Amino acid sequence: MARRGVRGAKSFLSEINYPHNIHPAVVPGVSVEDQLVRYGVDKLVVGVAGGLIIGFIVWGVVDTDFLTAVSGAALNWTMLNMGWAFNLLAIGLLVYLLYLAFSRYGRIPLGLDGDTPAYSTASWAAMLFAAGIGIGIIFFGPFEPMTYSLSPRPGSADPGTMDAMKKASAQAALHWGLNAWAIYGLVGVAVAYTSYRRGRVPLMSSVFAPFFRQGRTDNLVGRVIDILAILATLFGTAAALGLGALQIARGVEIFTGMGPTGNAGALIIISVLTAGFIASAVSGVARCIRWLSNINMVLAVGLALFFFVLGPTAFLLNFVPSVIVTYFAELPDMLSASMSDGPEMQKFLSTWTTFYWAWWVSWAPFVGIFVAKISRGRTIRQFILGVLFIPSTIVVMAFTVLGGTAIWQQLQSRAIAPDNTVGSLPKPEEIFFTVLDGLPGSGIMAGVVVVMLAIFFVTTADSASVVTLQMSQRGNPNPKRRVTVFWGLCMAGAAVVMLLIGGQNALSGLQNLITITALPFTLIMFAMAVALHKDLRSDPMVIREQYSRWAVDKSVRHGIDEYGDDFTFAVEHAPDSKWATGADFDSAAPEVTDWYQRTDEDGNPVDYDYETGEFTAPSSEQLGATAEAAEGESGPAAGDDAGAPQRRGPAPERSRPQRRR
Repeated sequence: MARRGVRGAKSFLSEINYPHNIHPAVVPGVSVEDQLVRYGVDKLVVGVAGGLIIGFIVWGVVDTDFLTAVSGAALNWTMLNMGWAFNLLAIGLLVYLLYLAFSRYGRIPLGLDGDTPAYSTASWAAMLFAAGIGIGIIFFGPFEPMTYSLSPRPGSADPGTMDAMKKASAQAALHWGLNAWAIYGLVGVAVAYTSYRRGRVPLMSSVFAPFFRQGRTDNLVGRVIDILAILATLFGTAAALGLGALQIARGVEIFTGMGPTGNAGALIIISVLTAGFIASAVSGVARCIRWLSNINMVLAVGLALFFFVLGPTAFLLNFVPSVIVTYFAELPDMLSASMSDGPEMQKFLSTWTTFYWAWWVSWAPFVGIFVAKISRGRTIRQFILGVLFIPSTIVVMAFTVLGGTAIWQQLQSRAIAPDNTVGSLPKPEEIFFTVLDGLPGSGIMAGVVVVMLAIFFVTTADSASVVTLQMSQRGNPNPKRRVTVFWGLCMAGAAVVMLLIGGQNALSGLQNLITITALPFTLIMFAMAVALHKDLRSDPMVIREQYSRWAVDKSVRHGIDEYGDDFTFAVEHAPDSKWATGADFDSAAPEVTDWYQRTDEDGNPVDYDYETGEFTAPSSEQLGATAEAAEGESGPAAGDDAGAPQRRGPAPERSRPQRRR
């Protein structure tokens, strides 16, 4: 009897000690928009990331040869010693996300309980489609399958055969399909869950809150994570801008009849388009970016239809299904290729597969934050299946159409590689226009493609700068753009140095730097998956499901024990802990309650009423403690920004958040 009384007292104390007097199983979730957050520029993150980028640019301009030698040596070391990390990430994340989608975690919403998707399924799918359309499709679309068909993955097929050509398109599908979007998907689902379900600011470091005391990531480790995310994004985006500039320059040469300009033309293109992007961003004209993106999406669809209708339609109708079957048949062999398979395989993986995994890692913060923003209100299952299959299907189909057209032209007249060897292929930036030249209306379409590439350049730079700004301003979802010029120049400068490193083979310079700079964030992504899983295990919906299983199991046992076959269920107080549903669960433990303790802009705990969806007035003790702390500060210390919480900085004007039904 005494034991029951003690247990009752402990239960009462636990109930009143819950944050805001609400059990962790019935918390509806916390959105970052409903938090009291003070955003501001993180000077440490901006200073370190910006300083490293500037140092790299200066190094590349002052001593290009030395930087080329260092980057080449670093690339060789990375590939031989850490290539396994890139491959394991690409394979493991696809398996893990599919597991999440079909497990009990798949039902968890990326938002509050009862939230509905912010966009219709059709609009959401269209925006995912837009995320998969970019410079890379035009640059690599015909070039990559043609290269594989004439120089297949070692041991897979004889060069120049039809078997090699089908496997070539399947190899391209591997690089741009499910595994690529699994890398994006992990960052997207982690950021969306962290921001719209757990109420943390949308930073890469916020995902790692389960690893830190009281979930605070405003420390040195958290800032290092954000710095590495910014560096990966800048270099990954710079590579895309470099590719776009190379191809725009070649398109201008063809369209205008100018002679070859080499990398000089690309450098001029980068300068002009960067100036245009910065001018639009700082002048408010950037509102047109979305409009331009929609126009480009329509042009991209039109380009694919142009190739399909005016190209070898019958051949493509037969080629596409065979590529899909070949892709799944070859998937185990393609994914099992490793650096241990000899020098030829090492060269192939370094040039292609591992390079792609590194590139997608560098784009993951950028694309992940974008898809997180448009996916609020969807369940984890809807998010994962949509992100994996919608854009990858579209991108793979585009590659198969563009690559299939090039392959058909090669089969018919060797129009792409005259001697049917990889050595006779045109330069990578030129192959698209060579294929286009074999179709009617190629002159007009070449001009359209140049316009598309220019728009892709500007919109990609704008979107990447917004994400970089957000990560620079402590996760501000609407960052102030006063440092846009700085990040824009950093991206352009990195693209220029990458081209200088590559010299005549500009693509190699882009590949070297992407792989090297993506390695640290690759290792971070392994830890990101673990951190996300730790969060999901204590989600309110998961706790409720655990209670459901416990309640049914204990009630059945209790019913049979007391009444045999004749019993029913009823919800009532269980005085005997033996049959209490949550007897073995500590519902007041910090790991399941600390996360929903609301705080003010300075990180001090404040009361919140989940019934009304409003913050209540702080107690006099809280006001007194805050006043004493304020009086004790004579002014900001020299290193204040390095140790300040995420909520430091100018306070935004905001109304009290209301609970969303």
